[in-house]
Amino acid sequence: MRDWITKDFWWKLFSVILAVAIWLTVHKVREEPVGSPSLADNRLTYTRIPVRIVSTGADMSQYRLAPSVVSVTVSGPSEVMGVLQANQIRASVDLSDLETNPELKRRVEVAVPFHVTLISVDPQKIGVIIPPKP
Repeated sequence: MRDWITKDFWWKLFSVILAVAIWLTVHKVREEPVGSPSLADNRLTYTRIPVRIVSTGADMSQYRLAPSVVSVTVSGPSEVMGVLQANQIRASVDLSDLETNPELKRRVEVAVPFHVTLISVDPQKIGVIIPPKP
């Protein structure tokens, strides 16, 4: 009876310690919050983000945007914000329905990476300059 405890005692002790370490690691990973950024998250403002024109097949090279750049404020966890580059933020204006909806002020759409939250875009709408018809 006593032999089952004392035989290979150090291997059994090592196994118990390893099992506890694995359990603590899994338990900690499961408790990490997932979801929206907290108030402690970092906020950064990127200026002069170029705005791209999005369209459906029509040649939009003649169209101009005024202004052609925007300022974008984002927030997120420190480890994400520390490596975030301005070229990872995409700003665009959809002109695919320009013929049916000739509104000259269009809303700027901004795409940001995963775990980054968009706070604001300045300006929110930009003007579309339509070239004169020949």
